[in-house]
Amino acid sequence: MTFQVYDTTLRDGAQREGLTYSVVDKLAVARLLDEFGVGFIEGGWPGAVPKDTEFFRRARTELRLRHAILVAFGATRKAGVAVAADPQVRGLLDAQTPAVALVAKADIRHVERALRTTGAENLAMVHDTVAHLVAEGRRVFVDGEHFFDGYRHDPAYTASVVETALAAGAERFVLCDTNGGMLPSQITAAIADVTARTGVAPEVLGIHCQNDTACAVANTIAAVEAGVRHVQGTANGYGERPGNADIFAVVANLQLKLGLPVLPDGCLEQMVRVSHAIAEIANIAPDTHQAYAGAAAFAHKAGLHASAIKVDPLLYNHVDPSVVGNDMRILVTEMAGRASVELKSRELGVDLAGHPEALSRVTNRVKELEAGGWSFEAADASFELLVRAELPERAAVRPFALESYRVIVEHREDGAVVSEATVKIRVRGERVIATAEGNGPVNALDEALRVGLTRHYPELRDFELADYKVRILEGSHGTGAVTRVLVETAGAGRDWTTVGVHPNVVEASWHALVDALTYGLDRARV
Repeated sequence: MTFQVYDTTLRDGAQREGLTYSVVDKLAVARLLDEFGVGFIEGGWPGAVPKDTEFFRRARTELRLRHAILVAFGATRKAGVAVAADPQVRGLLDAQTPAVALVAKADIRHVERALRTTGAENLAMVHDTVAHLVAEGRRVFVDGEHFFDGYRHDPAYTASVVETALAAGAERFVLCDTNGGMLPSQITAAIADVTARTGVAPEVLGIHCQNDTACAVANTIAAVEAGVRHVQGTANGYGERPGNADIFAVVANLQLKLGLPVLPDGCLEQMVRVSHAIAEIANIAPDTHQAYAGAAAFAHKAGLHASAIKVDPLLYNHVDPSVVGNDMRILVTEMAGRASVELKSRELGVDLAGHPEALSRVTNRVKELEAGGWSFEAADASFELLVRAELPERAAVRPFALESYRVIVEHREDGAVVSEATVKIRVRGERVIATAEGNGPVNALDEALRVGLTRHYPELRDFELADYKVRILEGSHGTGAVTRVLVETAGAGRDWTTVGVHPNVVEASWHALVDALTYGLDRARV
């Protein structure tokens, strides 16, 4: 039976405290997860969450997934309601995804106390909803909420939920450690017992673990070793409370330690890039000590390690870092990032393989900028502009030259706070002065630039500032801290992200805005 890697970053991962995805963010994360090669991407709960409904609507025309299948998440029908009349079930069908995930109560205590219904009605809810969706042509996964706690309390009832879902046509029944309280030995014992009790093959079971005991990844691997062939997790372990099983660590362990080819060829080495890009989109600093994907995952201090590493890098690394797109920083300090720069440039349509000097300049420039706080992981547009600047025949034409800009923030007597920006620029030999107001200094700058440029570049009317993120960089302090700004721009049927870094947040924003307009205008000419 085919092994399934199922990602729930956009639904369960989005429940992390302080994390909020826009629809544009969700589309970007889905593309990254597809590049990593996961088999299924759970996009959210259509019908229950308006943003998720919009995501699925846009995904139908804007997502072109190569590896993954998009999944809509929802619940079984309500107690006492016919499945065909349940609006939430209708919302799952309206999402028009090939697959659907249903959450079902697997603990009789939750059935009776939370749903306030009977065990028999809960089984009917599971059966009816699964059968209805299968009849509508959907692949159905059932997440058995609180499976392990329920199984310990009343194994007979919880086992009946498993049997009911599979008998109704569910493709997989996912065993959920919803409270995150299990240990690996307990996971293994429960799987062995439920398969013996029901006669269900472990291959049709899945595993979904929360990380409350810091065992989510270990519990997931234990389930696979017990025969499960469907694993769920989230990028970087995002999720509520301590989070979920980190899908990157899970997949790397399965592929590199157990020898299970769970990803398409060439995808595992995208891990670091995808992990960091998703962190930037989430506006969360990447975990430097994250297994496999962290910047320190294969970092060694000089001294005792150095001589051994020179003889054989694997003497101090449990795997070759390059297989997950990472780097061993001591051994290859002078070459750090060169391969990544070449690979990423090629993905963006700029092949540096035949330009070794340009590749060296770009690599050195990236290292220099990253030392100052810049990050291009989630800002492909800025990175592409930087790369193309080293190839004169491919360089983007800057649409204007800056003479100066000024931003004023006014707090008026009526309590209104208004920002006004004035830009002085040179456009095609003409000196232009433009002023505009906005609801903040960055919005005002953006508007002023458009006022000054639109006569020369009418295509700017189609550009929209879609999102704006600011992060104080680690190691910076107080109001004088260095800030990193990410600007998402939408236009001409696509989105792009640019980055700016400076101690002054307005100047950092200016850099990102200029790159955004430059990139957009350049693409509009293609």
